[in-house]
Amino acid sequence: MMADGPAAQSAKVLCRACPDYEQKKVDEAVEAVFAFCSNAQRLGPHSHVLLKPNLLAKHPPERAVTTHPAVVAACIRACIRRGVLPQHITVADSPGGRWSPGGMRAVYTCTGIQEVCDTLGAEAYLDCQAGVRQTDGRRVRSFELMQPALQADFIIDLPKVKTHVMTGMTCAVKNLFGMVPGLSKAEFHMRFPKPEVFGDMLVDLCETVRPDMIVADGVTAMEGDGPASGMPYALGLILGGQNAYEVDLVVCRIMGVLPQRVPYLAAAMARKLCPACATEDLIDGDVQAAAPRAEFHLPSSMMDITFAQKAPRAIRWVVPGAEKWIAPRPKVHRALCVGCGKCAEICPGDAIRVRNGKASIFRNRCIRCFCCHEMCPVRAIEVHRFALFRR
Repeated sequence: MMADGPAAQSAKVLCRACPDYEQKKVDEAVEAVFAFCSNAQRLGPHSHVLLKPNLLAKHPPERAVTTHPAVVAACIRACIRRGVLPQHITVADSPGGRWSPGGMRAVYTCTGIQEVCDTLGAEAYLDCQAGVRQTDGRRVRSFELMQPALQADFIIDLPKVKTHVMTGMTCAVKNLFGMVPGLSKAEFHMRFPKPEVFGDMLVDLCETVRPDMIVADGVTAMEGDGPASGMPYALGLILGGQNAYEVDLVVCRIMGVLPQRVPYLAAAMARKLCPACATEDLIDGDVQAAAPRAEFHLPSSMMDITFAQKAPRAIRWVVPGAEKWIAPRPKVHRALCVGCGKCAEICPGDAIRVRNGKASIFRNRCIRCFCCHEMCPVRAIEVHRFALFRR
């Protein structure tokens, strides 16, 4: 299980340069992470392993939305080398929207995961069953989780390194939200609509699941308006460790994101689960390859300074009360909208209707979770910024 506190040995994060997805290169980088993580020594014929990639939706690997199949294949091989039986390795995720066998079959096929599992003998999970795990979290006392998360005795978190319009960035911690089945995610967005409270809930979830290892796919990352509408970015890295928060701190350092602005990292810091930033001595391996990228584009929803600081002095006093109206929000690009209804299906606030073949967002009901932006298959929902804050 994930070690407690920043002082533990597992706080170190290994970074390995990996310029592309040639399988041999990915295998070598992932094997280095397994060798680095002492938890991997527990793997053997008795193990039942869950691999949890980021399979946000039905996107091909080249879009850089989902964990690349070469990384998943490398992790399966690394487990098998340590004696794990292929039939005891399960690859599972629960994307946004309805969680169904047919839907998951389509996701596994499009993302390349099904082919990997068929070739190596692992299971691509299709049963779509869930159960409840009790927790002593600050915000949540029990989580409904997909069944493989409850049955596995070794969990490997396989996130994709991406930006995120709600949380700033997404990697190891946020990826665990995919263990909450289907539309149950919408319930958490409604219960915790404020980013800082939602972030605190994600820490509860991370402490409940407690992944044994993290192997992050940063070979091709995503910049801009992630997690689905950004642009691929050639980062050339595989990152890994045993502490999800500190893997994410290193990703923040690379992207140029202030960790305190990532709600779940701020919540983890408040609980003393991780340090305030990733210094170079936190990183092992190819340290220079993990250097900050000055040219990395952050989400348009992120501001360099707060609304109140940027507002003209004469009206600065009214900004706190008006923030819900001037903060970044999702907006439908009607020319691109195909009326598929996926945004309305996923919306936790029931703020979206499809009329005459086009989606419309009711602003007074929108909680700015950006789930619609995340799930739109044609990038027809953009992040709209109040004119005063546009660069």
